[in-house]
Amino acid sequence: MSCPHQNNFRELESSIHTDFKEEMSYGDYLNLEEILNAQHPLSKEHDEMLFIIIHQASELWLKLAGHELAAAMRFIENEQFGPAFKVISRVKQIFIQLTQSWNILSTLTPVDYLKFRDALGKSSGFQSFGYRSIEFMLGNKNKSLIEVHNSNSQAYDTLTNLSNAPSLYDIVIKIMAKRGFDIEPRLLDRDFNQPYERHDSVLNAWVEVYNHADTHFELYELAEKLMDIEDSFQNWRFKHMYTVQRIIGNKVGTGGSSGVEFLKKALDISFFPELLELRTKL
Repeated sequence: MSCPHQNNFRELESSIHTDFKEEMSYGDYLNLEEILNAQHPLSKEHDEMLFIIIHQASELWLKLAGHELAAAMRFIENEQFGPAFKVISRVKQIFIQLTQSWNILSTLTPVDYLKFRDALGKSSGFQSFGYRSIEFMLGNKNKSLIEVHNSNSQAYDTLTNLSNAPSLYDIVIKIMAKRGFDIEPRLLDRDFNQPYERHDSVLNAWVEVYNHADTHFELYELAEKLMDIEDSFQNWRFKHMYTVQRIIGNKVGTGGSSGVEFLKKALDISFFPELLELRTKL
């Protein structure tokens, strides 16, 4: 008589490797012992583990987003648009993933968060090196923000270099000038430490691209890919702000900011202002 549950069992295939005393395992390759032992709650509260893991996972996604953005910038600089579009699409999906993660953190109630909030001290997401790197790569630069990282020489030096370098949009504008669009020359050799400010010459160039998309299809598609980044990043910013508001209301942030009001101001910052403005012009 056959066992009634025999189909609810999977035999281990003889070819599957089980001895990893002298071989690299999955955990070895991913350094899982270090990663899974990197959570050190400072309180005895159950929900602090959720808070830590959400933020640690977000930092890994931000690291990948920065890795992909750096590749996109190299590809665009060399006018390799196909590979650039591929990695920009990946960046978009990363920020969709990051945005969804706030839904998990939203299960943390205000009362439960307050039980361990004081343990955070002055630490804050505002101090995220990964987030700041992406902001700088996308053009939202402020040299004073680098000082937050003066206790970490590697982060400080990396952010300084990113501040001095052209942003993604600066590189795109340079390519437009190279392709014959009448871009104001000073935009091509400006002080890249400063945030980008919209310019009529760039707006007019984009209007030309959109009005003659068949002729300038690579730039047209690039513009829409940039808007994908803007859209997904702004969604993440908004969900971040709203999650914070849901959990702490209008309290001052642990890092000393005004909290929700400070986060709201970021929603008014556009990385590619002419790409939004041209919608009205078309």
